[in-house]
Amino acid sequence: MAIATTLKSFLDEHHVHYDVVEHAHSHSSLESAHQASVPGHQVAKAVVLEDSKGIVVSVLPSTKRLNLEEVNGSLGRKLKLVPEGELSTLFGDCDLGAVPALGNAYGLDVVWDDELRRATDIYIEAGDHEHLIHTDGEDFRRLVEGMPHSFISAEKEQSNWMGR
Repeated sequence: MAIATTLKSFLDEHHVHYDVVEHAHSHSSLESAHQASVPGHQVAKAVVLEDSKGIVVSVLPSTKRLNLEEVNGSLGRKLKLVPEGELSTLFGDCDLGAVPALGNAYGLDVVWDDELRRATDIYIEAGDHEHLIHTDGEDFRRLVEGMPHSFISAEKEQSNWMGR
């Protein structure tokens, strides 16, 4: 699979120009960046969270870790990480662990990191472990316009953060 059908339909419906970047099999968004020879800070990864109010897809650069406390504070929620095994019910046309960073394509709420405001190009998982979707940063921000955003990430070496 080169691109998840739900994601492709969403991008096409919103008239977003994109390229599909093929790379060697990877196990994380940061590894995808390395395999595809693209800057890690331009690869937007998804971390899926849930609470009693529902699911939220948090989106941040692959070089960072999620600050769950900041997400919860920003949204006024008590979100926790969704176990990876449960993601197939939410993202049925994606390989396990290859969640696209456009959760709104799947009808889910999104919160995104303000670090992505500066990226001129954005790459996201295409729904498998061998492809990335490349789009202009402005197009990405247009797709998440109106969705909550804040600085929800931190450097990877800080131990009280989540994410791969």
